Amino acid sequence: MRRSRAKNRPVAEINVVPYIDVMMVLLVIFIATAPVVMQGVTVDLPQAESEQMSEELKTPIVCTADANGRYFVDLGDSHIEVRELNELTAIVSDHLMTRPGSPVVVQGDARASYDSVVQLMNALKKAGVESVGLVTQPISN
Repeated sequence: MRRSRAKNRPVAEINVVPYIDVMMVLLVIFIATAPVVMQGVTVDLPQAESEQMSEELKTPIVCTADANGRYFVDLGDSHIEVRELNELTAIVSDHLMTRPGSPVVVQGDARASYDSVVQLMNALKKAGVESVGLVTQPISN
């Protein structure tokens, strides 16, 4: 009788093939969506001696003025082109209400007009931003 019980005992093995299939599908999905998530505005930054931002700070709000006079706001999880500076002021103000203390930086194209960058900084002041950092490229030798 003992021999018949040993043959009927359930096998306790984990079948990992379905888990591998699921992981492969997730990998393909992440590879396909990564370029959509990673978007930004290409600007030609002015060169200057500067210090790098501390990595301990929160994700900064990046406000951009490009060479064509357009404005963009990058909140880390979303990238928005704004039509008017009033819209930019509202977006930044709302974001600062939910995440106070977030650093704000201005990224102005080297060919952007001085007026565009000043108007952007004025809009940020209206949004309640106390201090603004300027994004530059390091000087290349």
